[in-house]
Amino acid sequence: MLKELHIQNFAIIEELTLTFGPGLTVFTGETGAGKSIILDSLSAILGERVDTSVIRQGEKRALIEGLFEMDERTKPALKAILEPEGLWEDEAFLSLGREIRAEGRTIARVNGRVVSLALQSELGALLVDLHGQSEHLSLLKVRNHRLLLDRYAHNSTLIEDYQQDYKAWQAQRAKLKELVSIETAATERIDMLRYQIQEIEAAKPQEDEDENLRSERTRLVNAEALSALSQQALMAIDEGSPDSSAATDLVGQAAHFLHDLARIDSETQPLAQRAEEALSSLAEIAYELRDYLEAIEFNPGRLDQVEERLNTLQLLKKKYGGSIAGILNHLEKSKLELENIDTIDEQIEQVKQNIEALKKSLAEKAVRISETRKASAETMQKAISQELGSLQMQKASFRVEIAHSVHEEGLPIAGQNLVFDAFGIDQIEFLIETNLGEGFKPLAKIASGGETSRLMLALKHVLAEVDQMPTLVFDEIDSGIGGRVGMTVGKMLWQLGREHQVLCVTHLPQLAAFGDKHYKASKHESAGRTHTEVRNLSTQEREIELASMLGGESASILQSAKEILASVSSFTGTIHK
Repeated sequence: MLKELHIQNFAIIEELTLTFGPGLTVFTGETGAGKSIILDSLSAILGERVDTSVIRQGEKRALIEGLFEMDERTKPALKAILEPEGLWEDEAFLSLGREIRAEGRTIARVNGRVVSLALQSELGALLVDLHGQSEHLSLLKVRNHRLLLDRYAHNSTLIEDYQQDYKAWQAQRAKLKELVSIETAATERIDMLRYQIQEIEAAKPQEDEDENLRSERTRLVNAEALSALSQQALMAIDEGSPDSSAATDLVGQAAHFLHDLARIDSETQPLAQRAEEALSSLAEIAYELRDYLEAIEFNPGRLDQVEERLNTLQLLKKKYGGSIAGILNHLEKSKLELENIDTIDEQIEQVKQNIEALKKSLAEKAVRISETRKASAETMQKAISQELGSLQMQKASFRVEIAHSVHEEGLPIAGQNLVFDAFGIDQIEFLIETNLGEGFKPLAKIASGGETSRLMLALKHVLAEVDQMPTLVFDEIDSGIGGRVGMTVGKMLWQLGREHQVLCVTHLPQLAAFGDKHYKASKHESAGRTHTEVRNLSTQEREIELASMLGGESASILQSAKEILASVSSFTGTIHK
């Protein structure tokens, strides 16, 4: 709901701040006083395009700012737009601003931050229906007609149930597309997978095989050095040389002397034992060294084999994963993929069956939704046509057109395949015939602004409980109607004001009398300039304004104004003091 509107240097308005509340707010005043200018400024912050001609003469810029209290019905949709942009700052209020500069630039703002006009327009479409500026009429947009009819029919549960199947159908369609794509490339893929599996299995790589082979290669390359070093070590430990005794001999002698020592001094016995252990260790080293020496290969042929095997493994690693573990993992994945491809036909057939089963279920649910829409459409048509009659559009008729299209991949219903989407099989559009015999036309084709506003009023009145638009603005709604019909329009607008915030510019006193708040716009001249003033009228001032709208301020006309207010009070249950 619009809480406050600030206007600066816009047309003939120098500076103006208006506050608003719930219910019906009316604007009256002489032609050219600035009533419609207020609505034009509102349309500017709703994302309507404006040019520099709106800037007050002699000024460098025009500025409009609006503060909106967010309605619980539209808050989720507003949050979905604002949050991704980092503009969700307040759970309760939202500000929209527009600056028009003389050099030609216009700046749109949301919560004080510069945004694109498209974003501002998207937000504005959720906040206000401005009747008189067709760009903002949500009811003229065909895409909204299905939503309104479904709300009127209370179809939410049926549609949610339908959409569960629809999402499942979409998922199966995506899976089918993927499987068919796999099948298309299957022949080439199968050949490649089989080649890779055969290549890896033929090579039979083993975990850590490359590391073991590299160690073996090192030994084969250095066999001569290994043999020489082993022999030298063996001589030093166990065999000795002409120039020196073997280590085992020397340690053996030391052990003998230590045993003799221990017989004299028992405290040295541990030393004797350790000497014996050292001698035993040397003997084991010598034994293992002889085995190692015997195992040393001087085998150029085996070296060639190792090199060849390492090259084979290196090529496999480059192809399939960079390591033996990677090669083995690739082998398992390839086998699994090949297995899946081998069963692709079975998978495709199963998915096709799933799709057909879901389409059958969707068809049944779509029919139920369509039946409720048709029944509700008939009720809506009668109700709106009746409302139009009471608004001096007796010749007008309203129709909800529900159409279907045929497509080979549609839902099988009554011997036809009908096009469907996330909301069923129905293509819905509201149509109007303003005069008998002219034929039904889309709502957007109505030429008269007054007729458009009255049609919107009839629609809004019938759909009041299901329409989620917080604020409704009507301009030119009293075009071509008299006082009696004006009372009817006033009643409708007042009733709408119980569900929505309603703003209305009017020249009819019978309509103006229904306002919960009454603003009067007037023009004044000072210092060679024209200024617009807008005042919130007291009850007494309202009587005078209504009398002026009736044609004068004589006692009899003032009495007529009082009688209109009294009649309104009896209808609304309010007392004008």
